[in-house]
Amino acid sequence: MHLPLNALRAFEVSARHLSFTRAALELNVSQAAVSQHVKNLEDRLKVPLFRRLPRGLALTDEGLALLPVLAQSFERIGQVLDQFDDGRAREVLTVGVVGTFAVGWLIPRLRDFQLRHPFVDFRLFTNNNRVDIAGEGLDYAIRFGDGAWHGTEAQALLAAPLSPMCTPALGALLRAPEDLAGQVLLRSYRADEWVSWFAAAGAPCPVLRGAVFDSSLTMAEAAAQGAGAALLPVRMFARELQQGRLVRPFAVEVSNGRYWLTRLKSRPVTQAMRAFTAWLLEAGAR
Repeated sequence: MHLPLNALRAFEVSARHLSFTRAALELNVSQAAVSQHVKNLEDRLKVPLFRRLPRGLALTDEGLALLPVLAQSFERIGQVLDQFDDGRAREVLTVGVVGTFAVGWLIPRLRDFQLRHPFVDFRLFTNNNRVDIAGEGLDYAIRFGDGAWHGTEAQALLAAPLSPMCTPALGALLRAPEDLAGQVLLRSYRADEWVSWFAAAGAPCPVLRGAVFDSSLTMAEAAAQGAGAALLPVRMFARELQQGRLVRPFAVEVSNGRYWLTRLKSRPVTQAMRAFTAWLLEAGAR
């Protein structure tokens, strides 16, 4: 059955207001036009949608059945139309990001991406590097490691060498890498990081007894509050160094991975995904 859109809209607005007059004001047409649209719709459907009362309108059973369907349909149409911006449809891009990268690198640059690509409706979810791309419905996941994750395509982003960081007060006590042996050494869930760093520094690794953290963000905050020295990706904590909350007592670095942009190989690449990838690589090069 072919039903005119103007008549359906006139009915939906009239049903919300229970008034042809108020519907006419919302639609910016005459009251007579609204009434005629509704009458034409009733004639096509061969059922009355309103009971005309002396002081307004009341919906019939048929009108009550039709109203929620039309209201939901017009709302959905409006939502889709709202996705269009500058002549193109907005696209949702859902990205899971390890928290350290999100706070230390991505968020300070996110406004630049949004200004360059306003058609992308960006959704950010943070994690501690453990992520299920399929289960969480992600387009991309940015994570730290060696780039080898089953079923995923990985593109290298940024190197993230680690170096000890601590409060200025603790840093003033450290003259050589061996001095760290007498301090609390905060640890990540990667047990070999301090061992690798001491080997690169040419010093014996002490017995490690510091607290273990599942996030570099919380470990860095613990170090900034004086809980001990933390082995952190310096590039992600440049702000803390500039603010003087943390210092880097030694230049020795060790690398056991980098940040990668990953997606399921089975995931088709959208325009939003292409835009994000290009921007990431360009911003990383800068």
